[in-house]
Amino acid sequence: MLTLDIFGFKALWSPYFLLILLSIVAAYFLITVIFRSKFSNSEPLTKKQAGLFLLSMTLIYAIKGSPLDVMAHLMFYVHMIQMATLVFVIPIIFIFGIPVWIWRKLFSIKLFNLIFKFFTRPLIALIAFNGLFSFYHLPFVFDNIMQNIWLHAGYSMLLFFVAIFMWWPLMNPVPEHQTLSGLKKVGYIFADGMLLLPACALIIFSPESIYLTYSDPAVWGQVMALCVGPGTFAGLDISGPELFSSMSLLHDQQLGGVLMKVMQEIIYGSVLAHVFFEWYRKDQAESENELNQTLEPSLIK
Repeated sequence: MLTLDIFGFKALWSPYFLLILLSIVAAYFLITVIFRSKFSNSEPLTKKQAGLFLLSMTLIYAIKGSPLDVMAHLMFYVHMIQMATLVFVIPIIFIFGIPVWIWRKLFSIKLFNLIFKFFTRPLIALIAFNGLFSFYHLPFVFDNIMQNIWLHAGYSMLLFFVAIFMWWPLMNPVPEHQTLSGLKKVGYIFADGMLLLPACALIIFSPESIYLTYSDPAVWGQVMALCVGPGTFAGLDISGPELFSSMSLLHDQQLGGVLMKVMQEIIYGSVLAHVFFEWYRKDQAESENELNQTLEPSLIK
């Protein structure tokens, strides 16, 4: 069985992508620390915010710049782990890694505010995210996107942004932009889980491998040439992903669908627990406040 080392350092560790992410991190700290005083109503950066932002950038590099990205072109189940992390894990961390005062500055930009408010409406956010995610995993669409480096990069970015829109009604840190109550948040989470079922069912219960990206040597060769570089791939004598894994294509596909659904349920379950505890604490605080207001007049007497 072959190892990933044959693809070389550049393909496995994406140094140029790492430089882009490091530039984004540098810009983040310049804005939130060095030049923060130049912004009105700014607040000191907390360790938690800095840590969450750095974690989000680290995870992006891990799934898109490390050997995991090459593995995702060889094994479908790794691709699904990559996608689940991109749309279910990183957006939540990223949202809380951005200081609230920066979100408010962005909302003060009229066009940004209009676009963000429209796409974070609960119904719009659910339809946009689940529609684009399901569309991406239709075999014809998936195979064509994977064979075009710009389409692949562009669609990955699009899914990340619509995932932020999808999570915003649930995990919004800006008080004046919080529109969903506890009960509505619960309904939102259940609706989100149900809308993703058809895509997962297509992948899990298909009787055969449905993606040419992994089953057709010609298509796979085109995809891998884009992933590791045409020059690198041309010098390798390999015919398909089966050289890197003993798992059958169908089992690989089924495992990918199951992992996607399991990861989704774990994340949604965690968010649901967070919503319940938040709802409970708010209800308790309101009850105590009402009790205090009732007792105060009698204590004065």
